[in-house]
Amino acid sequence: MSAGGYSLRASVIESLLTAKRPDVPPRVVLRNTAAVVLPLGIGLATGHPAVGLGIAAGALDTMFSDQPGPYRQRMWQLFLASLAAGLASLLGFLIGDQLVPMLIATAAFGFFGGLLVVFGVDIARVGMTSMILLVVTAASPTTWIGALSGAGLIFAGGLLLAMFSVAAWPLQRYRPERQALAAVYRGLSSLARQQAHDDADVPALTEAMTTLQHTLLGRHHARGRAMEAFCVLLELAERIRLELTAMAELRANPTVHAMFRGDAARVLAAIADALEEGESPQQAERALQTLQASENALLGRNGSNESLGAHIHALSGQLAAAVRNANWAGSRGELRASAAETPLPTALRGDSALSTLRANLTPHSVAFRHAVRSAVCLSAALLVARQLGLPHGYWLPMTAAIVLRPDFAATFNFGFLRVVGTILGLILTTALLHISPHEPWAHLALMAVLCMAFRYLATAHYGIAVAALTGTVVILLSFEGVNSSDAVMDRVINTALGSGMALLAYVLWPTWERGRARAALADMLDAYAGYLHALSRPDRRDSHREARTAARTARSNAQASLDRMRAEPATPAHLLDLASALFANGNRLARTAMTLEALLDDHESLPEQTEISAFVEHTAAALHTIALALRDSQSPTDLPDLRALQRSLASLLAMAEDRRSADLLGRISDRLVDNVNTLAHIVGRGERQKTAATA
Repeated sequence: MSAGGYSLRASVIESLLTAKRPDVPPRVVLRNTAAVVLPLGIGLATGHPAVGLGIAAGALDTMFSDQPGPYRQRMWQLFLASLAAGLASLLGFLIGDQLVPMLIATAAFGFFGGLLVVFGVDIARVGMTSMILLVVTAASPTTWIGALSGAGLIFAGGLLLAMFSVAAWPLQRYRPERQALAAVYRGLSSLARQQAHDDADVPALTEAMTTLQHTLLGRHHARGRAMEAFCVLLELAERIRLELTAMAELRANPTVHAMFRGDAARVLAAIADALEEGESPQQAERALQTLQASENALLGRNGSNESLGAHIHALSGQLAAAVRNANWAGSRGELRASAAETPLPTALRGDSALSTLRANLTPHSVAFRHAVRSAVCLSAALLVARQLGLPHGYWLPMTAAIVLRPDFAATFNFGFLRVVGTILGLILTTALLHISPHEPWAHLALMAVLCMAFRYLATAHYGIAVAALTGTVVILLSFEGVNSSDAVMDRVINTALGSGMALLAYVLWPTWERGRARAALADMLDAYAGYLHALSRPDRRDSHREARTAARTARSNAQASLDRMRAEPATPAHLLDLASALFANGNRLARTAMTLEALLDDHESLPEQTEISAFVEHTAAALHTIALALRDSQSPTDLPDLRALQRSLASLLAMAEDRRSADLLGRISDRLVDNVNTLAHIVGRGERQKTAATA
């Protein structure tokens, strides 16, 4: 079988056998389940089961919009999800029995709902929820009064879930911000324990720092005096990471290096604990005293530590500042400065939503192609279900809306696991209902258990989560009079057809990741070049963080592209080799650049500053040229002779009075040349392999 067949088979096996660690806090599971089960229980107890069903359905459909983040952001997302669910339900109730208007509606909801992927996963769920509720409510058309009542109940269910989500807002102010900071400082503690960096470059820490940027500086960030302390801790986290990276790159004095990093790891872990609990960092203060004592002893008795001395002193000062500000990072220790004075970095500012959507209205956009596929697939699924008169036919377009994703790997895996999970869920639920007492309260308790399992396991193993969701929906419908043992085969058939149609829609008009991987990797190299360009201007230090943030985002996008490409069938081996090599060596370049930034931060001026800036600028220009060649599928040409430039710079540095800084700059410049030349070689080799493969 071909390499592509092997990849597909491996993807199937991995989908079935691989489970991630659940990342949903128990409190989120409980409050989401309560928003679904409590209104249904109250409705049954008061003799108004239809009201309870409507509110429970609304809460169930908007459940996944309850995501981590600042309270205002969470409230806004839940409100949007509830509003979209209510409007889609209203339309479905009103025109559900009219085929042509429904086809127009599914096309419109499919297109605009699919286009929302440009705003990220959380907002994309709003589009998917609206598609699902449109086709589900269309199966029960009713009058204006009935439609308004039903849609109102679904909207109320979403608002109820929102209320549960932010119920602790006055009591736990800044909790999301503290949790995001704690995750970063815990990651820094793990980084400090590493004596050398590997090519992975602590991806969990990278993701946590990106999340922290958006949490603290995003559109819906909290406002209060504590925000100044949070933002100071954010900036300190960036600088601490730079110093740890620089120390590892020096590879000097391994004993002193290991001892000091161990002390630093304990300080960082204690800061994370204090932030997580919202308490005073007393343990961190004690750990800091130990670190400072070690600093004095280690550097005082060993004169060979000069190469590490600047970084150790800088890191010690940054850790002391982090401990000090952690004491103020909470509502009881709010600082006087207002969060409104905290500017949003340019790298995190986006254009208006309308401008973003307008920019993606082109067939070259992944979001546009996904939107067209969603519109056509949803309408076609509804048409097939209506024309064939399939019992419980709304499961077909509903499955298509859930399964269809912007990339092949996710569409295939979600479709496959959807079918497997639905079959398992129907069998499991039928068995559980058969052995459980035939009482409404027993069924309600069983539904609560299944709902909790679905919410908790959704990000861990989608197949098992779908089995729990299927059971939840089956029991929910049983309260409306739908026999749980009826139409089991109908649901399985509709689910399989819906998944198949979603995959077919992707295959007929694909957006293969292998066609976009070069662009993503070129964007990463361009972002690294932009970072170096910013470092060539040491007097503009505010731009350093923005360029570093942009580089981190581009790196994350390139890694996601590489992961998706690995899961696609028939990906050319030479392209995978090229992407893997570029990504790994790009990480080395990024670490070298971070080492340079740490050195710039630790010194007001460096020897031969003008020549160093010119050299770094030449390096950035060469990297831009390599990125352009990669994007155009060509071998890089007309590159400057960086090695000759580095030798000239090294000759000047050899005459500098500040020997320690000069030696560090010599090693950093040497690594920069090696990094860039290696990337140029990889791109050129990739083009030769491509030519040989197609010859």
